[in-house]
Amino acid sequence: MAGESAGGNLAAAVCLMARDRGVALPVYQLLVYPIADFNFETPSYKANANAVPLNKPLMQWFFDKYLRTRADGDNPLVSPLRAASVTGLPAATIINAEIDPLRSEGEAYAAKLRAAGVTVDQTTYLGVVHEFFGAGAVVDKAKLAIAQAAAGLKRGFGTP
Repeated sequence: MAGESAGGNLAAAVCLMARDRGVALPVYQLLVYPIADFNFETPSYKANANAVPLNKPLMQWFFDKYLRTRADGDNPLVSPLRAASVTGLPAATIINAEIDPLRSEGEAYAAKLRAAGVTVDQTTYLGVVHEFFGAGAVVDKAKLAIAQAAAGLKRGFGTP
């Protein structure tokens, strides 16, 4: 199960739902700068409030359009970091960007997974912004992140 940004949130939510419903779990999670919490007061939101291309006002706008009420932000399917338990979820690769309001929640979700015994390969790539992952043609760190993602997926699928 893989996703980037809001897609990373959806991928994490699918893993939580599969576990909670007792259906087959995805074999691996690849979460690229996932939205993991409805919280605009994290250190990375404060440090990157005006970052480009993603910033605090834009995230507030997205959530305003996505949530029916602010209380919906407490739902673990919206904020996986708020899940009561992440025990039993598949191993994960979590990729974060330094200059990104979502950095802190991605790092915190990786830590929560690790604390629950989930194998996690997490890297915060320094000096890059949200959306760097798709810029491999011009951003060397994107090439590294793509290689990290591919290695994680290979591990998940049990291929060399």
